[in-house]
Amino acid sequence: MEYTASLDECIQKIRDARLKQKALSLGYHGNVVDLWERLVDEHRKTGELLVDLGSDQTSLHNPFNGGYFPVQLTYEQSLQMISDDPEQFKGLVQGSLRRQVTAVNYLAREGLNFWDYGNAFLLEAGRAGADVYKNSSKGTFTYPSYVQDIMGDVFSLGFGPFRWVCTSGKAADLNLTDQIAADVIDEFLKTELPSATAEQYKDNHKWILEADQHELVVGSQARILYADQAGRSAIAVAINKAVAEKKLSAPVVISRDHHDVSGTDSPFRETSNIYDGSAFTADMAVQNCIGDSFRGATWVALHNGGGVGWGEVINGGFGLLLDGSEDAERRAKSMLNWDVNNGISRRSWAGNKFAIETIKRAMVSEPKLVVTLPNPVAADII
Repeated sequence: MEYTASLDECIQKIRDARLKQKALSLGYHGNVVDLWERLVDEHRKTGELLVDLGSDQTSLHNPFNGGYFPVQLTYEQSLQMISDDPEQFKGLVQGSLRRQVTAVNYLAREGLNFWDYGNAFLLEAGRAGADVYKNSSKGTFTYPSYVQDIMGDVFSLGFGPFRWVCTSGKAADLNLTDQIAADVIDEFLKTELPSATAEQYKDNHKWILEADQHELVVGSQARILYADQAGRSAIAVAINKAVAEKKLSAPVVISRDHHDVSGTDSPFRETSNIYDGSAFTADMAVQNCIGDSFRGATWVALHNGGGVGWGEVINGGFGLLLDGSEDAERRAKSMLNWDVNNGISRRSWAGNKFAIETIKRAMVSEPKLVVTLPNPVAADII
């Protein structure tokens, strides 16, 4: 990881890395609008497009209270103006957003692939008068959410950020859980799987084998691994068994991120690729939370906000303690089956082909699971 506060140095490092075809993680310590506009200037001068992919993860769900600092002010000036003149600060934020979008739009016309993270960047830029709408009356944006572009299909396959925490706080326990998860995936890869599912397993097998060497742990001995319902259940059962056999020195708590298959209703992010009209309802997160509660979760949470702003999202979460008991295994199997398949069902009803295929497979593996399947209608009939 490298970083610089100099735009000149930043541009030169980008050029050098591209020329050498070298992977480089480079941070610019400054206002990103300056960098976007400099990239435009470089293209106008040289015809060289220095960025191929772009997005923005600024906290624009809270744009006027510190989530976004306008390019016209320094950090310190922004903090002062938020307190002294919030209306003027709001105007500067919106002006900065218009400048940022102008730069992004220029680069996109020249070949940049830009997408929205779902953090209300396009939403607030549109409210500021920036040119971001494909159809302003329908509220559709020029650029897709990355859930629409990429993650929606991954979620529809049932894969999302499964999480566990070793309550012992010992790195040795976390390393053993990594190996347990890798062994579980190994076994799945020996079976006959749809190609898209197999690719997800292969990617995440590589990830879990290399996770420790990247030193990602900060504080709790915790790990996130993208897994589907079958994978999560099998990993939970295997970890619970290791606790029972004292291979792990203490219980393990399993959970997941909200940014998952079925934990969040967020029309600008997690459910942005649900086109049946239900993206603005909160039924999935609520049903997940309540369903998890009486299928064995140790605790559940239902709350608002979380990355895209108050009033824009409902999240349902859980924690489940694996203490090595037979009851913990039973609860994990029951709850994880619901927690994942609830969201796959919702996505299948919206017509996602991966979700339809995945929920069909889930019903074969668990005969007690019965989900109504959607019936596609030809456009010419409608």
